[in-house]
Formats: sequence, C-alpha cells, structure tokens
Amino acid sequence: MSSSQTAPDNVARADDDAPSADFKTMMTWRGEGADRLEQVRVLVTGMRIKAYGRIIAAATDEHEAFSASYELVTNDAGVTKRLSVHLLRVSGDTQLAITRDGEHNWLVQTPDGTVRSDFNGAEDVDLALSPMFNALPIRRHRLHEGSGDIEVPVVYLYLPGGTVEPATLHYTAGPDSIAVVSPIVTSMLTTDENGFVADYAGLASRV
Repeated sequence: MSSSQTAPDNVARADDDAPSADFKTMMTWRGEGADRLEQVRVLVTGMRIKAYGRIIAAATDEHEAFSASYELVTNDAGVTKRLSVHLLRVSGDTQLAITRDGEHNWLVQTPDGTVRSDFNGAEDVDLALSPMFNALPIRRHRLHEGSGDIEVPVVYLYLPGGTVEPATLHYTAGPDSIAVVSPIVTSMLTTDENGFVADYAGLASRV
C-alpha cells in the first residue's frame, strides 16, 4: 500500500531496499476527540522491536484519567516476548507483566493473581487506545506493503481498567489504507513505510 507518511528524518536505514531495516526513532500520537497523548521510543533491528512508551489521558465520559508507561520487547520474528505496564489512576498504581514462554503460552501477572493461557494462539499483545501496538501484526504480515485479510488473536489489555482478556482483531489491507476491527473500535488506519501507524481514524494521529 502507499505510505501516507514517510519515515522521520532521524530514522537511519541500513538498506533502503530491505523489507525491515534497522533504525531508532521517537513517535508521538495525539488522540482524536479526547485529551490523550502517546509517545514512544522505538528501536528496530530487522523484525525485532523494543519500545518504551507512555500514554497520558484526561478523564472522558468513557474512562477516568490515567497514565500508562510500558516496555515492549519482541523476538527476532516480531512476536511479542514480554510487555510490562505501570498504570496510574486516582485510586493508585498497578503493575502488570505479560510474557510469552518457549511453549507459546502466556503468563499474565496482575495484582489479582497470575494467569497462564495460550490465549487462542496469540502472538501479539494489544494495548487499548495505543496505535503503537497495531504495528506488530501489520509489520509481521507486511500489510503495509500490499493487500491482505487476516484475523489476529491477541492478548488484549484494556485501559484504564487493567483487565487482560483474549481478543481477535481483523485487518483488511487495501491500496491506500488498512481497515481494522478491534474490541473498542472499527476504523481505517494508514502507516508509514515501516509499518507504524500514521493516522488511526477516530483514535489518534501522529504529530
């Protein structure tokens, strides 16, 4: 698909023709229809991603004010290895850890206890309200490079509630955008040439 936004000037690519070159950058998204910001520092090595980000959101009719700091690490295939989240709300703070072991099972640690499950074969974690996490299946399935129609089982972390549940996202890639159906929104998104979200209609836009 055609890119709606080129990579930032500070992105250094080892090979312009490589499908997944190495680079590091900072990205910021502003929420649409809500006072919300997400900023993340991303380090990409081939398909491997390390991301350190934070979402800050004011209260709305749907949710209370919150802040969520996260650290994401994938393996060399772009499959999530672990996600740690520090969630702040007026009631206090919560630490959550989600890890995937060598047997393709997930271990989810929350203040309420520990859950071990395969989450319907999920290879990705999706963080509600975050455009960053859509890049994981988009890059791995190369939806930003052409057409495709896939269902993606995920470990879904709702914000600001902090609950973790299995979910399925549906992506349909067209020539200029990607349709996405998630547990919280049905929308269209566009990406840059590296597969990271540029604009997510109704949710957030990159600034």
